[in-house]
Amino acid sequence: MTHTARSPVLSALFGLTEADAEPPGAAEFIKERLYFATLRSKPKSTANTHYFCTDDEFVYENFYADFGPLNLAMLYRYCCKLNKKLKSFTLSRKRIVHYSSFDQRKRSNAAVLIGAYAVIYLKKTPEEAYRALVSGSNHSYLPFRDASFGKCTFNLSVLDCLLGIRKALQHGFFDFESFDVDEYEHYERVENGDLNWIVPGKLLAFSGPHPKSKMENGYPLHAPESYFPYFRQRGVVAVVRLNKKIYEAARFTDGGFRHWDLFFLDGSTPGEAITRRFLALCDATPGALAVHCKAGLGRTGTLIGCYLIKHYRFSAAEAVAWIRICRPGSVIGPQQHFLEEKQAWLWLLGDHQRSQGSKAAEDDDRVGQLMSRVQGLALNGAARPSLGEDRLREVNVHVNIVCTPPNFFFAAGRRERAVASDSGRQTASPKRSPTPPVRRLCGCQGGAARRDSDTADQTVGGRRRRLRLLPAEVVEVAGGLRFGRSQEDRSQCVVIGERLESLQSNCVDF
Repeated sequence: MTHTARSPVLSALFGLTEADAEPPGAAEFIKERLYFATLRSKPKSTANTHYFCTDDEFVYENFYADFGPLNLAMLYRYCCKLNKKLKSFTLSRKRIVHYSSFDQRKRSNAAVLIGAYAVIYLKKTPEEAYRALVSGSNHSYLPFRDASFGKCTFNLSVLDCLLGIRKALQHGFFDFESFDVDEYEHYERVENGDLNWIVPGKLLAFSGPHPKSKMENGYPLHAPESYFPYFRQRGVVAVVRLNKKIYEAARFTDGGFRHWDLFFLDGSTPGEAITRRFLALCDATPGALAVHCKAGLGRTGTLIGCYLIKHYRFSAAEAVAWIRICRPGSVIGPQQHFLEEKQAWLWLLGDHQRSQGSKAAEDDDRVGQLMSRVQGLALNGAARPSLGEDRLREVNVHVNIVCTPPNFFFAAGRRERAVASDSGRQTASPKRSPTPPVRRLCGCQGGAARRDSDTADQTVGGRRRRLRLLPAEVVEVAGGLRFGRSQEDRSQCVVIGERLESLQSNCVDF
């Protein structure tokens, strides 16, 4: 709703002068209390109206031709500022007008600030806030652009930013009641690590480490060890590198962090295999991942955007908006269009995974009960012995998942021989084929994978792949059932085989 200048009659009725009336075309957010306006000159506050402007207080630091949106710390400080004004006793009887100049860049940033305030504190929908911003005589707002050279080919609107903020708020990505603005501003500085949380507790974006901490051309570089204290404090358990090797991955692994390489070219977009692998790593890692490329902006923002779209149903534009508010300059050039193109596919992946959630919970209960029953199974008249850690390593059971279903395998190495020996029984005849689920547990399908029992690698389609151990309880259950005597034992093995197959999206290569 907008208000034009009051008539002389209304001004006299309310005891207002013409100077006290809100500016023509001002957007109303709280009736007779909070407005937003675009003015050519700086107005003077009156007895009934308080004007303030943040154009020169909250300033975006651009990389190239980009100019916004303003980062999360500036949004927080703006909200604190406006809350203080609205609660101020001296301003309690005044209308408060946030005004911006006709500089289109500053005006768009100011619109996001007050629009976001309306979404966060006034509980307006993004659409309601945006309608107020463009109502009356207000002009449309200049869309934001990426931090690249050349012509802009992807427009990020003020409404996109409000939608991204609302989506992040709904999923608990920020809470201004507990937000630590000092920590945010400290660690976003290059000299302190140049890092930002995009999904708190899960995904951290940061600039790529270097072999040695030093100053180079006035620019601070950080060694992997520089990040260890903060990573450990904040629950980061793994690092994903997207750029070419600059430091040794062992620097992180020796420090207790997992490390994976998913290289693709600077400024380009990831292939489907890399996208699937990244999403699988995120799903399978019980903790936070720190993701970096060279600057931690383009490639890093793109894959994190895929995660937001899949898991939280952000639109591509909402994902780009939120990532840039957290970490300005992220997602560049064709990467913006890549997220748009992959949006529907990522939504389908996420919807499918969520639809399996309730079924998986039921299956977890069933498998848990099954595992309890397995403990009492007798093998050849005697209780099946448990496999300890040393024996588990000897058994050398690995998992290899080829990310695109249905081409995935559960490769067992020497598991079949070792479990049989451990149980005091001989294996079944080599000519005897196990049931399909057991084949997935105990071997490889159709010769597509060649086992190498002496290493933690496996050759698949001519490529060497790193593998990981199955959980010990699965080894014990599958081993015991495989060599059980009864049809019931074999049936239970089929159940576990099907359960393992349903968990394929949570298993990854190492």
